[in-house]
Amino acid sequence: MTATRPVIGFAGLTHLGLNMAAASAARGFQVIGFHDDTTTVDAINGGDLPVNEPGLDALVTDNRERLIFTADAKDLARCDLVYVSVDVPTDDCGQSDLDPIRTIIATVESAMRDDGLLIVLCQVPPGFTRQLSREPARLYYQVETLIFGRAVERAMHPERFIVGCAVPTSPIDTRLATYLGAFDCPILPMRYESAELAKISINMCLVASIGVANTMAEVCENIGADWSEIVPALRLDARIGPKSYITPGLGLAGGNLERDLATVTGLADSFGTDAGIVRAWTSNSAYRKDWCHRVLAREILDDMPDAKIGVLGLAYKEDTHSTKNAPSLALLSHLEASRVTIHDPVVRATDVNPGLNAADNPLSACDGADAVVIVTPWQQYGDLDPDDIAHRMRGRLLIDPFGLLPGNSVAAAGLDHFVLGRGPVRAATDAIRKGTHA
Repeated sequence: MTATRPVIGFAGLTHLGLNMAAASAARGFQVIGFHDDTTTVDAINGGDLPVNEPGLDALVTDNRERLIFTADAKDLARCDLVYVSVDVPTDDCGQSDLDPIRTIIATVESAMRDDGLLIVLCQVPPGFTRQLSREPARLYYQVETLIFGRAVERAMHPERFIVGCAVPTSPIDTRLATYLGAFDCPILPMRYESAELAKISINMCLVASIGVANTMAEVCENIGADWSEIVPALRLDARIGPKSYITPGLGLAGGNLERDLATVTGLADSFGTDAGIVRAWTSNSAYRKDWCHRVLAREILDDMPDAKIGVLGLAYKEDTHSTKNAPSLALLSHLEASRVTIHDPVVRATDVNPGLNAADNPLSACDGADAVVIVTPWQQYGDLDPDDIAHRMRGRLLIDPFGLLPGNSVAAAGLDHFVLGRGPVRAATDAIRKGTHA
């Protein structure tokens, strides 16, 4: 055991484990990453990471001398502390499957030293950690707060560490304290159940903010207000704050927030407490996922059900490969696949639906389209020229929920522009008369 620089293990080399392992190596620690699949480990050792995350490839490459990736659990015996870091699978209703977590914990415990620390890093429901068999002084739970698309930044520069302990008034083991101290952020020890519930509470506050933004944005769309004009006033209110999550969207996606809502409603049902507001958020999310389709139906599909639609984006958000509960899937469920041409820079259309027409580039997805929908706010879509889009299209409807393109330029190109939180900007009549679009 090394007093100043403990060896850190990560069991599970999916999104969570890889980002945390790379960040730990970047902070100067020797890291052993274990995954129980030889093919995955061989790919990682060959430079082919199984996740898409900006900056992760470079972080792994730059710190390769301190990173060991293995499929042999016995290598974890070299570690002073081992994080269980597998991504927790959830179904479409937000229910978690904890069996893979229990399996890998058993594997880790059989391999690590008796004096080693076991730290559960993946999301588990309250009560999970305390039920584990490891001696409490060597068992911790730590809240992860990575965000898809910003995981490297969050792993390297965490806001704080929330650490669940058997006895939160006792000092944290010096090996764990040394490791966490290297990240230079506040450390908040608390009992296991409080830490497990802290992550859920954080996500609940985010969902509440999203619910406010979505509800008020839709009001704006119908009364002539503009939500983007209101947001600065909210951010300057100290009770809300400059970093508040008040951007309207297309419903909850990715699985994590949905899982936490399901956990809270399950706990409420078990203990007879009220979770009506949580069920309202879940209902609002399902409603928001159909925003793009409601605009499509109202503007074109009700009169032209066989319209050709160009869809830009499949991932549930930019800078990730995940389509878990993605708004794009909700939209596609309403459309005939053969009438859709789709593009995503990371996700293959045929992996979602073999019947979809896949475009090699964003503009090709617009060819001959009666309407184009930008479902995922990838930066490359914001770099498109509205004139180029218009010239490719047959129709004039551009649904751009996140306002990647400037409304005036879109209207000048002869397109109707629909954005969350404000009324539509209609095509400039001069542009239409001059035949700006095909």
